[in-house]
Amino acid sequence: MNNQAPKRSRELFNTGYYCAESVVMAIAESRGIQSDLIPRIATGFCSGMARSGGQCGAVSGGMLGINLATGRRSPTETVDRNYTLIQELMRRFEERFGSTNCRVLLGCDLGTAEGQETFQAKHLIEQCFDYAEGATQIALSLLEAQGQAESES
Repeated sequence: MNNQAPKRSRELFNTGYYCAESVVMAIAESRGIQSDLIPRIATGFCSGMARSGGQCGAVSGGMLGINLATGRRSPTETVDRNYTLIQELMRRFEERFGSTNCRVLLGCDLGTAEGQETFQAKHLIEQCFDYAEGATQIALSLLEAQGQAESES
């Protein structure tokens, strides 16, 4: 696995990109994927689904990264491989961090002024950096394992 990609997601996050954007960008870079759509396709997934308190944006970014590599190109292709990898990403992230939900992970609601204040006061961005690194690492390890399994077949 590209050991630099998780750190790259933190670096991108630290420059002003948000969680989902940083993760998908780092994964795409590590796999040599370039597109004008990256990071734009990830923006609404940041901050727990646009500050709605939903799924962690780092997890969403990891999903988008996996989709870049294993998403369908036609309606006749199966979704099985992709869904298996996405489900495993979610399972491993939850096992490592305790949840895949932004509000639960941070303990505040980013959609409220109070939640934003808590986020700033408690420097929760540091936790988000860890989530981005973790999601990047998990997604890339899954893709690497899938690639090795395919090459052995």
